Parts: sequence; structure tokens; C-alpha cells
Amino acid sequence: MESSKLVLEAIALRKCIEATYNRAAVKLAPHILYTKHGELFVDAVTVEREGRPPKETKLGTFKLAGLTIREIVSRTFQPEPVFNSADPKYAGATLFAVEA
Repeated sequence: MESSKLVLEAIALRKCIEATYNRAAVKLAPHILYTKHGELFVDAVTVEREGRPPKETKLGTFKLAGLTIREIVSRTFQPEPVFNSADPKYAGATLFAVEA
């Protein structure tokens, strides 16, 4: 399945995805899929990097072309409180976002 479709499904179901980004295995909780300069981006919380939880919870930006998504996993997530779908950076660019 195409990466963007997997991300859309994961956002809709509030499920994490397992992927590779910059040669590192990551588990992400995707919050929003949007465009910027004609490219697709995902803002997501990194739940695991190389099998370990991150030192801090934060929303990161990932270029979809740089993500190799393996699968949607059963682990669910709640939207991160710092996520704001009304942020000006998403204005007119949002394809799909998690509902608060």
C-alpha cells in the first residue's frame, strides 16, 4: 500500500506505524499529513526509536518520501496536547489530521 494511504489510515484509526527514517527503525504516532512546497509531510510523535522510547515526547516533522513504512501496528495513541491542527503552518495544506 502507498505510504500516504497507510499514514491516512493510521491517523484515522489513531494507530502507530512502524517505519525506517534516516536508517533508524521508528514507531510513530502520526497526527497530521500535509503538503509543503509540493511535498508530503507528516507531523508525528516518535514513540520508539531503535526499540527504545525517546527521552522526551515531542511532535516531529517527517518528509513522507524519507519514510519507509513497514506497517500499521495495533498500538493506539491519544493526540498529543501540543498538537494544534489550527497552527498557521497547516493553513491550506492539511490533507488529514487526527481529531482532538
